[in-house]
Amino acid sequence: MRTDTLFKEKTVFSYEIFPPRRTAPVDTIYHTLDRLKGQQPDFISVTLGAGGTGANLSTADIAQKIQDEQFLPSVAHLPAVNFSKDEIKVILEELKQKKVENILALRGDILPDKEPKKDFSYANDLVAFIQEQGDFNIIGACYPETHSDAANSVEDIRNLKRKVDSGVNQLISQLFFDNNYFYTFKEKCDIAAIEVPIQAGIMPVVNKRQIERMIKMSNVTLPTKFLKMMERYEHNPEAIRDAGIAYAINQIVDLVSQGTEGIHLYTMNNPYVAQKIREATRSLFET
Repeated sequence: MRTDTLFKEKTVFSYEIFPPRRTAPVDTIYHTLDRLKGQQPDFISVTLGAGGTGANLSTADIAQKIQDEQFLPSVAHLPAVNFSKDEIKVILEELKQKKVENILALRGDILPDKEPKKDFSYANDLVAFIQEQGDFNIIGACYPETHSDAANSVEDIRNLKRKVDSGVNQLISQLFFDNNYFYTFKEKCDIAAIEVPIQAGIMPVVNKRQIERMIKMSNVTLPTKFLKMMERYEHNPEAIRDAGIAYAINQIVDLVSQGTEGIHLYTMNNPYVAQKIREATRSLFET
């Protein structure tokens, strides 16, 4: 099932999971999926892991397992800089065989110790190529606080418009902790006539290590109230977990009440956290 059709019927709520690192057994992700059963998000996306690393050869298998065992649409991530055109063709053929119709097409992170492939410089190049290879629903990423490589927000919105015009049918945002950034971003998208559904990406922060990693990897603002919350509870693992869950729930309630088209929850493969947020917000997505 194509995930872009879901927005015609409801406010969409989805999960993101990631395969284990190459040094870990792939069964660990299946254990996570088993614990997510019964939570019934509208779809589950499978990333390649932060920085474009991870057990990428199993991503299609995991996506197929989600569809076969949880009866949910799945989304496979494809980072442009990690693959050549020939490699993308092989992956797309595998996804077709496994009946995975949805692809999140990304540029991917350019890492200092890994030479990027040269066939796709930008996500819109990959989007256009996928369009030529088959009837996939193509999803794109967007950045409420502006992509770190963009000169300014105007350039970033122009690039996003180019990506959507290349064939993107829906967007998922990078995580953020101040909803006002998302609302301002949405206004800019409306002005630019970017008319595809946009899901807000929400990550519940449940430990200090996550914060340090986000500061290193992402161009994300941490509001004062968020920092005070983390500072107060950083030495109490249970309290910081519960505070992070509560913060994410408050974000979601506000976003949905303001008419946001969907929420994409970065689960960090933590079924407990996903379940608590799902239980607290489920009724918001049923009206």
